[in-house]
Amino acid sequence: MTHPAAPPALIRGYEVVIGIETHTQLSTVSKIFSGASTAFGAAPNTQASAVDLALPGTLPVANRGAVERAIRFGLAVSAQVAPLSIFARKNYFYPDLPKGYQISQYETPVVQGGAVEFFVGEQLHRVNLTRAHLEEDAGKSIHGIARAEDEATPRSAPLDFAGDWTGVDLNRAGTPLLEIVTEPDMRSSAEAVEYAKALHTLVVWLGICDGNMQEGSFRCDANVSVRRPGAPFGTRREIKNLNSFRFMQQAIDYEVQWQIDLLEDGGRVQQATVLFDPEHGETRAMRSKEDAHDYRYFPDPDLPPLAISVEWIERVRADMPELPRETSARFQSDYGLADYDARMMTQSKDVAAYFETAARQSGQAKLVANWLMGEVSRRMNAGALAAIPVPPAQLAELVSRIADSTVSNNAARQVFDALWHDPAVSVDAIIDAKGLRQMRDSGELERVVDEVIAANPKSVEEFRAGKEKAFNALVGQAMKATRGKGDPALLNALLRARLVAKE
Repeated sequence: MTHPAAPPALIRGYEVVIGIETHTQLSTVSKIFSGASTAFGAAPNTQASAVDLALPGTLPVANRGAVERAIRFGLAVSAQVAPLSIFARKNYFYPDLPKGYQISQYETPVVQGGAVEFFVGEQLHRVNLTRAHLEEDAGKSIHGIARAEDEATPRSAPLDFAGDWTGVDLNRAGTPLLEIVTEPDMRSSAEAVEYAKALHTLVVWLGICDGNMQEGSFRCDANVSVRRPGAPFGTRREIKNLNSFRFMQQAIDYEVQWQIDLLEDGGRVQQATVLFDPEHGETRAMRSKEDAHDYRYFPDPDLPPLAISVEWIERVRADMPELPRETSARFQSDYGLADYDARMMTQSKDVAAYFETAARQSGQAKLVANWLMGEVSRRMNAGALAAIPVPPAQLAELVSRIADSTVSNNAARQVFDALWHDPAVSVDAIIDAKGLRQMRDSGELERVVDEVIAANPKSVEEFRAGKEKAFNALVGQAMKATRGKGDPALLNALLRARLVAKE
């Protein structure tokens, strides 16, 4: 069951206001305006073309695949896809931007409006989007450390350099980005993190981004300010390049307290760009924050307006996958899952596909969901794994054996442990090899029940006096007598019937 969002909680009497800009690296194999590769991990400066550097005589050409990914995102968030949008030059100097400008979009972005819905606990939240625009990424500055006195060569230094150094790798220059900008709708770090997770799930689900945060494919900038309830928005500070959900929450929480401390001491927040230092758990000012006029935007003279026809949009729409919210609704209607379970099964496209395969093969959707949320999730987190090593057909077979009482839940965990280490072995083979099949022979179980009743007259007497705990003790004795292999449900029924019959 979902609940509407509650009024925002105040922190020391202040309301927190957060907006997020997310740089989503699009999953094209070539760059946004050139044919250079976007593959990660190549040797420095081996994938920077003359077009990426805007050398004389070169002209950029927009990547159709990047545009289609932007359209796909716009459709997914119910935004308007602009029939005509403009590429603009964003002018600024930075060592890893040698041409002195970045091609982006300013006044007329390709995606306008839209919203992302997500849950914080059981409360449904909705964050409105301002825009999503296409742009190229800059290069990357790499900073090195001077060699120690006892080192013959500097650590990580290129060539033969003895001092502190900074190198520039332009492989990333020109990589296509979709920058997704929200309205300042979020009121807590927890809400900001859940938004970022929902957005991450969506772009990976759509296939427009690989979502690899460690490689910089999905990185967020959080604009944070505080205000007294009902007051105008405060001055924001932008926390740059957050590539971890955990760091995002820590950075926002620290920044909020820092701004409140400053205001309470009579100071004024100055608009600035800051970085989060995870080692010390604090934000640090990087530079004063620029406004749009500082970048001197103007339409790029080398690129025509980006025209997107209705027919193109409809072709993209026809190829759209089922969205997470649609899959979640279908899992509830087709498989009888509860709302929470369905949301858990659609946290990623891979998990959704795994669940559906196992649920169809076993006919035990709820059991499959329980195992994925429980034992499978625990093992995945412990091993920091990206993919489930046990095929869905194997899990389907295992939950079927639980459902038909071939094995108990405890025995099933032993089977699953074996599958985790050797998924090629069949479930039944593991059950037989370990002797885990439950005893279901009614004649044999009746004999065990009679022996337990005869050996425990005190518990029998207490049960007949109305003490239910005595019955549980008898069940425990019966399970012990079968070495844990007796079918608990059958033993319960037989034992209760015997006790009632002998009263």
